[in-house]
Amino acid sequence: MTEEEILLTSISNCSRAHLYTADVSLDAQKYKRLSQCLSLRSQGFPLQYILGEVEFFGLVFKVDRRVFIPRPETEILVETVLEIASSSTFHAPGLNILDIGTGSGNISITLAKLLKDCRIIAMDISKQAIVVAKNNAVLNGVETKISFIKQDLFNPQPAARSPQPKSFDFIVSNPPYICSQDIGHLQRELGFEPRIALDGGSDGLNFYRRIVCQAHQFIAKGGLLFMEMGFGQCPKIKELLQASGNFEIMDIVRDYNDIERVMVARLI
Repeated sequence: MTEEEILLTSISNCSRAHLYTADVSLDAQKYKRLSQCLSLRSQGFPLQYILGEVEFFGLVFKVDRRVFIPRPETEILVETVLEIASSSTFHAPGLNILDIGTGSGNISITLAKLLKDCRIIAMDISKQAIVVAKNNAVLNGVETKISFIKQDLFNPQPAARSPQPKSFDFIVSNPPYICSQDIGHLQRELGFEPRIALDGGSDGLNFYRRIVCQAHQFIAKGGLLFMEMGFGQCPKIKELLQASGNFEIMDIVRDYNDIERVMVARLI
């Protein structure tokens, strides 16, 4: 559908086919809403924020400017986790999973929805993001399977249910990975998303360094680390993992554009 059709179906609460096969008319209130939406889009305001929701892995997530908008590329990360969790090479009943930088909760909620037996801790430094993620967990019926905590990676906050050493089978993350100096030159839609969810430091690798440096302390024997990567970052992230002496690289998964998108590493 075109963006205009998406907005019309949302405002009129009807299907695309209904737009063309039925007498769909806009009253003054709906017309005003459509005009407001088109004006926001003309300024670069993301369509997902205008609609207030986005589909990810067949599930619906509420989104607004408090959280980064889930992207199709991150579905590759989730697919990789699901495939390994169900494979004969990794069989661990009752998976314990840590989701670092949960944002809208799209990764942890999808995993909780599709893995029968798992327990997930999802953390984010943003208190506002945690509120959105908790609401999305309720929306998708998995609130009892996920504990959300406000925390800066592995640095515990007072009264937080902090990750415990050697307690996770999987650690999963889609960290901020855009170079600080590049953010102002990207498509204008990104200017409306929280910078904290985008800015990966001067080379885009700040969070990978921190994760690789500390993750081994929290992964159980034989456990895995899954990280989404940006374009061209794979070689440097491989170096970080190899230099740590704690991980062996198990797989590098490419996305549908043949870009190295997901790094999978096993604790040595």
